[in-house]
Amino acid sequence: MEISMKDLLQATIDEGGSDLHIRALVPPLLRVHGELCPLADESLTEEDTLRLCREISSPAHMDEVEKNGGADYALAYRELCTAEELASEPESKLDTRFRVSVFKERKRYGIVLRQIPSSLFTLEQIGLPETVRELLFKPRGLILVTGPTGSGKSTTLASMIDVINRERGVHIITIEDPIEFYHSSKKSIITQREVGDDVPSFAEAIRRALRQDPDVILVGEMRDLETISAAITAAETGHLVFATLHTTGAAETIDRIVDAFPTNQQEQIRTQLAAGLQAVISQILLPKLGRGGQVQGRIAAFEIMTSTDAIRSRIRDNKTNMIKSDLQTGAKFGMITLDACLMNHYRDGLISYEELITKSQDPEWIMQKLTEELGE
Repeated sequence: MEISMKDLLQATIDEGGSDLHIRALVPPLLRVHGELCPLADESLTEEDTLRLCREISSPAHMDEVEKNGGADYALAYRELCTAEELASEPESKLDTRFRVSVFKERKRYGIVLRQIPSSLFTLEQIGLPETVRELLFKPRGLILVTGPTGSGKSTTLASMIDVINRERGVHIITIEDPIEFYHSSKKSIITQREVGDDVPSFAEAIRRALRQDPDVILVGEMRDLETISAAITAAETGHLVFATLHTTGAAETIDRIVDAFPTNQQEQIRTQLAAGLQAVISQILLPKLGRGGQVQGRIAAFEIMTSTDAIRSRIRDNKTNMIKSDLQTGAKFGMITLDACLMNHYRDGLISYEELITKSQDPEWIMQKLTEELGE
């Protein structure tokens, strides 16, 4: 199949796809509204996938794939355009960027490209309450945005950083792998560092950031003990730190952080988290229903935990299993459970019954609530 990467990315942009999958022996696949669908009838050959890899990967990236089995980087659509196309295509399209993952599978090449939204959403458009906005003006502490891969964590964080950038006069340092959203300095000054190109690791970048007069630090991913420890220390020492974890739910997030440390350090970490954690915002993305029950885009559902005396006590005393009850009764503090958020979306006709049940943490509670509502 003689198809270029530019053609495939153009189709991804035009169709509003979130992810493009390229593999040998299957057609190119595009994820739209959460579902994968083929972009062509004909399958790609091994030669096709290698050619497509080389179209977008530098020699250094190809060497990394051969050496380590994969390479991750960011790519702008404009990088594949001719001078004539640069003059004729709209800027919004040219500025569209993708997060690229090139890898080997069964000795063949594969690529997954995720489209990075070209414009930032407001917190209101994302669906976050005013309580979350208030967190962005805290002088210090740790704010975690969690969820599975593809749940929109990067988009949420970028929107939060944009609010701070526009409304606070501070120094923001972002540490990412790779950089997804480019921010220009507005009221704040913003420094964006890419792991691999600008600094060797997340943990090292956090340590160096502390010498660069930061007010706000964004850690793209807390992927190891060293990074988690450095992020907690940065939050403790008077900085507002944002970070992500691949967890779902506030209690699971706290347990995951504590369990990353050796047993003899866990009590100390619980104490540090109790003192420094400002919030855990856990999110998932679901197909959004429009008129006639047809899928029209996606919608986020959130679990939001903000730090209160009760929450701090649960963390300190290793009673995270009781956090759910605090979330259920913490509406006045801006808290909500994931299941309550899903119920709200379902009542509003925004998600299907199937999504409500399959994505809920406690399906029995959901069905009980629905039965009670029908009984009334």
